[in-house]
Amino acid sequence: MISVDSLTKKYGSMTAVHDVSFTAAPGRVTGFLGPNGAGKSTTMRMMVGLTDPTSGTTHILGRRFAELPNPGREVGVLLDASAQHAGRSGREILAIAAHSMGLPRGRVEAMLDRVSLTEDEAGRRVRNYSLGMRQRLGIAAALLGDPEVLVLDEPANGLDPAGIRWMRDLLRDFADQGGTVLLSSHLLHEIEVIADDIVVIGNGRIVAQGTKDDLLAAGGSLVRAEDVPALSRALTAAGLTVHPDHEGALRVEADLATIGRAALDARIALTELRAADGARLEEMFLELTAATQRDQLGDQLGDQLGDSLEGTAA
Repeated sequence: MISVDSLTKKYGSMTAVHDVSFTAAPGRVTGFLGPNGAGKSTTMRMMVGLTDPTSGTTHILGRRFAELPNPGREVGVLLDASAQHAGRSGREILAIAAHSMGLPRGRVEAMLDRVSLTEDEAGRRVRNYSLGMRQRLGIAAALLGDPEVLVLDEPANGLDPAGIRWMRDLLRDFADQGGTVLLSSHLLHEIEVIADDIVVIGNGRIVAQGTKDDLLAAGGSLVRAEDVPALSRALTAAGLTVHPDHEGALRVEADLATIGRAALDARIALTELRAADGARLEEMFLELTAATQRDQLGDQLGDQLGDSLEGTAA
């Protein structure tokens, strides 16, 4: 498992990550979400020892990353698919990594095959790779040591729809076999499809976390009937909070059973009743991070930079 405890990172007067704590459990995919500049990448870099935290700790498989005897055999990491030696071939990059981990050369060919890089592609220099090919190579490197944990920052970036589905199936299979996956992505639909748990960060702070089902359930239920106004009046009379939704449906802050009983008591036939999960992750994400979007953060950074420049001039 991954355990993040009170991670904080300050750059001068700016706090990029503030008291971040969460866990990612074995056998589950944890989606790590946040707008640009929210602190996702900084948090992940601190987790794997690439950035020193100002305070706080991370334990992976019960140890700090620096204490793992052979990190690549225990934790697969992909934080930047472009951070690969552009002059080497994909096969050479994996071969060097395999040698450093004490793995047999055959493991390289197995991983190239697993991420569907062809013989020709594996022999090309990385400078000639598309972004999607670099992502596949990065995922191959992360999986090379047969780790128990994967830490992946935007692994779907640059993949076409078929590649995104391939990655989704690969990560789901990894978790189903007992592995731990921490995955950041701006593709909210993909997170909604694959994630078991979700952690949302905004402006360097955790703004929500929990199972996907619990977080989406907070959005209530979606209900529809032929006589929507009568249904709205009946549900309101039953003490439920009702909001109009798209295409004439109602979003109700109650579980399905409560709504069903209220409709039955009012003798109103329902034509649809379900958890309000369709596109709900995007709505929830925007609501939770409304005050931490990139434009506002940019204004804050601009103010801080202006103050710094004024201080320098003085």
